[in-house]
Amino acid sequence: MPLQTLVNMDAHPVSFTSAAERRNSRIWKDLSAYRHFAIVQKLLQEDISGTVDMAAKIGKVHFHRPEARKASTCGSVLGALRRAQILGRPPRVGIVGAGLSGLRCADILLGHGFEVTMIEGRNRLGGRVHQVSLTPGHLVDAGPNWIHGTNNNPIMELAQSTNTLTGSWTAKTSVVDETGKMLPPHEAEVYSNMMWEIIGAAFTHSNRNTSTISPDESLLDFFNKELARRIPENSLDWEKKRKIMSQIAESWGAYVGNHGCLKPLRVYELLEEMTDFMVSQSSVRASSTFGWKKNLFCSDTYQKILAAVAKPAVERAAFKYKTVVNKVRTSDDEICETLKVQTESGETLEFDEVVFTAPLGWLKQHPETFSPALPARLAQAIRNIGYGCLEKVYISFDKAFWRSPLSEDDTQGFIQLLAPNYALDSNPHRWNQETVELASFTPADSHPTLLFYTYGDQSKYLTSEVAKLSSKDKKDAFLYEWFKPYYSRLPHYSEGSPDCQPVGCYATEWLNDDLAGNGSYSNFQVGLEEGDRDIKTMREGLPDRGLWFAGEHTSPFVALGTVTGAYWSGESVGKRIAQAYGRVVEGKVA
Repeated sequence: MPLQTLVNMDAHPVSFTSAAERRNSRIWKDLSAYRHFAIVQKLLQEDISGTVDMAAKIGKVHFHRPEARKASTCGSVLGALRRAQILGRPPRVGIVGAGLSGLRCADILLGHGFEVTMIEGRNRLGGRVHQVSLTPGHLVDAGPNWIHGTNNNPIMELAQSTNTLTGSWTAKTSVVDETGKMLPPHEAEVYSNMMWEIIGAAFTHSNRNTSTISPDESLLDFFNKELARRIPENSLDWEKKRKIMSQIAESWGAYVGNHGCLKPLRVYELLEEMTDFMVSQSSVRASSTFGWKKNLFCSDTYQKILAAVAKPAVERAAFKYKTVVNKVRTSDDEICETLKVQTESGETLEFDEVVFTAPLGWLKQHPETFSPALPARLAQAIRNIGYGCLEKVYISFDKAFWRSPLSEDDTQGFIQLLAPNYALDSNPHRWNQETVELASFTPADSHPTLLFYTYGDQSKYLTSEVAKLSSKDKKDAFLYEWFKPYYSRLPHYSEGSPDCQPVGCYATEWLNDDLAGNGSYSNFQVGLEEGDRDIKTMREGLPDRGLWFAGEHTSPFVALGTVTGAYWSGESVGKRIAQAYGRVVEGKVA
């Protein structure tokens, strides 16, 4: 029933003065029969039988006063009234983006009787969760590799239910120094433990002093102060040790997708809960209110997990692939119209609610998509949060030459190559190299492959250079040659051995991917002052206008930048929309 009918109908006025008159009102009968009548009751926050004039209660107070229309409470009223007009059909929700957050949101909404249409710019599901063939018989993840935490983690539960193989390493990080020599294991262990102890101290310092820490103070500043304290100038080889520690600290960038030591120190209280993965590499243990204990490499890839999350949507939702949205028109006035979604092909789609799951990088580049423009605080939040540039290069061999049956000669897990001075022709900036070897899982999921993580200027350089090459063979040859100075430093490498010759390669190109927002995932940069408020603002969205946001950038702080975070964010928005329509929702709504 149109809203103006409620306000202006003469034959059967909304006004009534007694319960008896209320029962005789046709409008009352229509409303009370409506399955979402709870919205109207909640809207008025009182028994409607005590309302003398609903038109005055709603229309006069909320529609005819422009200043009231701007208030957040009024926005909630307008949103509720817009939803209350949907009679005789399921509410229609458009979800922009068919990544993990969008697929999980669709699952929740479909389970509560909504009509869902998924609008996806690619010709596939998954967004940044995507698999490619490295060599015959071996898929690898182009996107996330990790499951961050094994306790209270829905992604871990999905891995178990889909029989997705996961792995971890018991061996400690191997370190190759700037001359290309492997450090003795016990020495590498001392440096690695010290780095993670300092990271832990940074978390503690940030938690205790967040109100007084300057937004311009970085982790690097704190790190240098701690180095001076832990390795004093009167200690043996203090200059060498500090230098190695500073080089090892650069590895932080591989975890946050950008120059890690340039992260603002004051926001580390937000990041503490999402870094068990890193801390678990050393003897340092971090506490987490979510009880996450261990982090696992998804050695079987995310393929089966993605299929499980997508199944409800694939079976019951409508899909529009290769469809890019370029405008979302919402209404925040008394007209209470449906939302109109326009695509690059000229099509216009109408929905009662729209969930926008495009990556943060895409939102940054396309503020003009939303009409009316996003509120200033929300637009600022999108600008404030950083967006990383983590990339990956997989290089596969016939045999994992770095492995050995003798534990003292074996290399497994993480390998750091520090500020190399032996490859200056190709790497004059002496970028650190971070690699994970994938040959030490079970026989079912191991393969002789090195996975290099790159970030910052290095990832920008490599993706731009690879993009210039015209064929797969030329791209592979470039990458083999560029990374050869590093994999040739691993134990048991022999130039003439066929086992040491690369046979397959794959390099990600998220920086060149417009639909991914030309990057990887959200992070924090020096100068950020209200990161927590920024995340909460994006997470809240604009429910009064029927516009919601989901994705790893809107997740609980414990899971920012992770697959779990994307999943949780979609679940949360789905439940919030269901509640807005009077549906009974099980479990906690974040």
